[in-house]
Amino acid sequence: MVVRRRARAILLPLGLYAVSVLVVGYFLHEAESGNRGLEAKRALKIQAYGLQQELDAARADRGEWERRVALLRSDQIDRDLLEERARVILGRVHPNDVVIIAP
Repeated sequence: MVVRRRARAILLPLGLYAVSVLVVGYFLHEAESGNRGLEAKRALKIQAYGLQQELDAARADRGEWERRVALLRSDQIDRDLLEERARVILGRVHPNDVVIIAP
């Protein structure tokens, strides 16, 4: 009888501590490598950085095209841009232009 009480007095707290350690360990593991853990957060930050770089490049490209379209749509068309486009479309060159033909 006395042995059972001592065994229960020792094993019951040890069992509860073991279960507590396992539960805490599980939550720490999930916090590190779970779907919403620290590793997933790092991966999402890297992906967001790449997408931000792509967005910045697209915005710069769009700004350049908007500037060029604005030059063509204004009340007074930019003569240099008009001449450049006409030469490209017609396949002509100016007499003062230097033409280099690549082999």
